[in-house]
Amino acid sequence: MNIPQNLKYTKDHEWLKVEGSEAYVGITDFAQGELGDIVFVEIETEGETLDKEATFGTIEAVKTVSDLFMPVSAKVLEVNPLLNDKPEAINKDPYGEGWMIKIALSDVAQLDELLTAEQYEAFL
Repeated sequence: MNIPQNLKYTKDHEWLKVEGSEAYVGITDFAQGELGDIVFVEIETEGETLDKEATFGTIEAVKTVSDLFMPVSAKVLEVNPLLNDKPEAINKDPYGEGWMIKIALSDVAQLDELLTAEQYEAFL
């Protein structure tokens, strides 16, 4: 299982890649493995400012539908357009082209509440 060291993680199995005051969000390799083949992603929160742990979308796999949760309070700047036609990118490359949303951080102090790669691995 792949747990990149340069990312932050949540106990809901989302990852966050911080780039200044913005960040990319997706689900972890563990989460995509548990879900199985991903067939559809619905994210209709682009342009909205959401609180930490608010639902920003849903992900549908062959066996289940799951909510996607905000790791921190932020404004959703962009939804990955690739996921409309290729939701399976999340299975193939969850930390790369399978990213889900790009956000503008509302409170950078919330980053300290997220898990490091080591903490996430221990959580699993």
